[in-house]
Amino acid sequence: MPIITKPNEHFNPVLYFGNGGTQTVSGVGFEPGLAWIKSRGSGNNNCLVDSIRGAGNTLFSDDSASNSNLTSYFTAFTSDGYSFALGGGAFNAAYNYVAWNWKAGGAAVTNTSGSIQSQVSANPTAGFSIVTYTGTGGSGSVGHGLGAVPSVILIKARSSATNWRVYSANLGITKYLVLNSTAAEATASMWGSPTTTAFVIGGTGYEVNESSVTYVAYCFAPVAGYSAFGSYTGNGSADGPFVYTGFRPRFVMIKQSSSSNYWWLKDSARSPTNQANLRLSPSVTDAEADDSSFNGADFLSNGFKLRGTDTTTNQSSGTYIYMAFAEAPFKYANAR
Repeated sequence: MPIITKPNEHFNPVLYFGNGGTQTVSGVGFEPGLAWIKSRGSGNNNCLVDSIRGAGNTLFSDDSASNSNLTSYFTAFTSDGYSFALGGGAFNAAYNYVAWNWKAGGAAVTNTSGSIQSQVSANPTAGFSIVTYTGTGGSGSVGHGLGAVPSVILIKARSSATNWRVYSANLGITKYLVLNSTAAEATASMWGSPTTTAFVIGGTGYEVNESSVTYVAYCFAPVAGYSAFGSYTGNGSADGPFVYTGFRPRFVMIKQSSSSNYWWLKDSARSPTNQANLRLSPSVTDAEADDSSFNGADFLSNGFKLRGTDTTTNQSSGTYIYMAFAEAPFKYANAR
C-alpha cells in the first residue's frame, strides 16, 4: 500500500478568479507551506510564496529578481488557503488563476545537520521541505530535514538578483539547470552528493552559496504513489513515450535538459480530461496556451504519455527531466 493514499492532503492545486480587491482563496485542504501562483489569462509572473519567508514575500520562477515584498497584496496563509488585499496581477486581478500548493511542516526549526545552519519546515511523509540559509562563500552542506535523499532541489537567492539553480539527481552533481531560463543543462562544480540529512553546495561563483547572501531551497524526495522525479528520451512521434510514475498525475513539469527549450507544466485541475492540453511555463510570464495540436499529453492511471512532436517535450533522442505529483496512486486510480 502506498504511504500516501490521499495525495491531495499534501499537494493540491486550486483554481480561482481574482476580484481585484480583498479576497480569500480556500479549498486547498491544508495550510500551504509553498504556494506557486500564476495568472492563466495574462502575462504575469509565476509567484512563489512560502511559510518560512512569510506571506507576501515573493520570488518569481521566471525572473532572477530578489525577494519582492508584496505583503500588501498577499496578506496571510490560512488553514485552507490564503487571503489577498488590493488588486494586482500577481495574485488577484480580474483574471483566472491556478495555485499549486504543497504542505510543509509548519513553523520552521533550526537544523544543524549540515556545516551551514538552516531553518527548515519539513514534511518527510510527502518528501518536501522548505529550507532557508545564509551563504558562507565556501563549499558546505545544508540540512534539509527530509530523512531521505532529495531528487530535485530548487534554490534561489533571496537578497540578491541571481538566477534560480536546479539540482536533479538524473543529471548528477556535475550539471545544473536554471528555472528562469530556457537554457540546456550546464556543467559546474556546484553540487556534492546529497544525503538523507543534507544537500551539498559549492562556494563563490555558483549562486547557491555566496557570502552573506540569504537563500531559500525547495527540496523534493520521491514517495511511492505520490511523487516521481526522473528522465526519459523523446522519440519525435505523435505516439510519444510513456513515462511510468506509479500513479495518475495531478501535476507534471518537464524540461529538455539536452537542449535549450521552455519548461513545460500541465495539471489535471486545468485539464480534467485527456488530453491535458493547457500549458504554462515556469521560465516565462506567458499566459496559458492550448497546445493540443502539437504538444499534448495523456495523464493515465500509472503515468503519462506524450502525444505531440514538439521539441519542448518530445524531440527525437532528446533527453528530458520531469517532476510529477499524484492525483491518485495506481491502486486507487480510475480512468479519465
